[in-house]
Amino acid sequence: MEYYIAGKKGKSYFQFNESVANLNVGVAERLIDLFTAGGFYFVYDYLHRHFALFDIKPTFLLWVALLLATDLLRYWYHRFGHEVNIFWAAHIVHHQSEDFNLTTGARITIFQAIVRTGFWSILPVIGFPADMITSILIVHGLYPFFTHTKLVDKLGILEYFFVTPSHHRIHHASNEIYLDKNYGDMFIIWDKLFGTFAKETEPPIYGLTQPLQSYSFMWQHFHYFVELTYAFKQRKGFRNKLNVLFGRPEGIDPSGRPAVEKLFLSQRKVQAYSHRLRGYVIVRMVFALVILFLLLLLEHYVPIWLQTVVAFFIVITLINSGAILEQRRWVFYLEYLRASLPGGVAYYYYPNPTVLLLFTGILIGSLWYKKPIQKQYLRLIYG
Repeated sequence: MEYYIAGKKGKSYFQFNESVANLNVGVAERLIDLFTAGGFYFVYDYLHRHFALFDIKPTFLLWVALLLATDLLRYWYHRFGHEVNIFWAAHIVHHQSEDFNLTTGARITIFQAIVRTGFWSILPVIGFPADMITSILIVHGLYPFFTHTKLVDKLGILEYFFVTPSHHRIHHASNEIYLDKNYGDMFIIWDKLFGTFAKETEPPIYGLTQPLQSYSFMWQHFHYFVELTYAFKQRKGFRNKLNVLFGRPEGIDPSGRPAVEKLFLSQRKVQAYSHRLRGYVIVRMVFALVILFLLLLLEHYVPIWLQTVVAFFIVITLINSGAILEQRRWVFYLEYLRASLPGGVAYYYYPNPTVLLLFTGILIGSLWYKKPIQKQYLRLIYG
């Protein structure tokens, strides 16, 4: 809907590569959440049963108090996520996009979920039961997704109390006057209280102050951990090394990124993207989303081993989608691996010689004619 409305208004708020990269990150987070979300609940439940200071019951006022407490903790988690390197490594993925739209709101990683859980673990110790915490987190998690848009202008009196798209546009901006501002998730009162509030006064420029310039799925997730490791090795003395992990991001030498990119990334820059390549990436993305939806829908009817295989299939698809955007030749080999997974599942459910013979024949044939198939495949998607 956002894409459609923006088009009707003649606004170009979506870049193809950015949107695909954003959705890749979002799909991965939802996928991993399938296996981890229950674990977070049990962390809260364990802490509540063993360490709760009070036995809080779910009354209306205490629901309101829990919402405010959740948002306050989210403010400090978010602030530490920008001001402490080890936390910034988990949060930086959310800020890599140079677009600002609802696909940007999908850029959440499992690293963030783990760090947030550490902050929110204060709540069960206070005495809030795990059921209340989980319910509030669902409601609280929905709100900030919709603040990632340029379609909505300032919202009058609501600007004084709630985090609005205008406030959050500032937070995602790399303009110097907007850096480290508006950490609030639902209520803007915390930023005003702790001195991190800013109004939208000039057009925001989105993305990192040092743009990543890579659509690699794996590199987007792990590049800052690699940069921290590089900086850690370069520093002399225990105190200086410790400052790499717990100091501020601006204390990291920016020359470290080109150094690690030279080690881990191809230096070949790609300029052209054909309609055929875009169409292929879109089909893959839609396919991954449909499979993810069905997996989430049928979670309780699918054995854990099959969930794992399907999850692996989706992850390979996401990694390859990023590599295709960067026009890497090795995407062909991951496609081999991806194509073999459905064959293995088919044989598990239909273990007869015909299926095995067919699967083996296809595998041998594809390996025998690997070079012409690879050449045709790369020509098909890259032109």
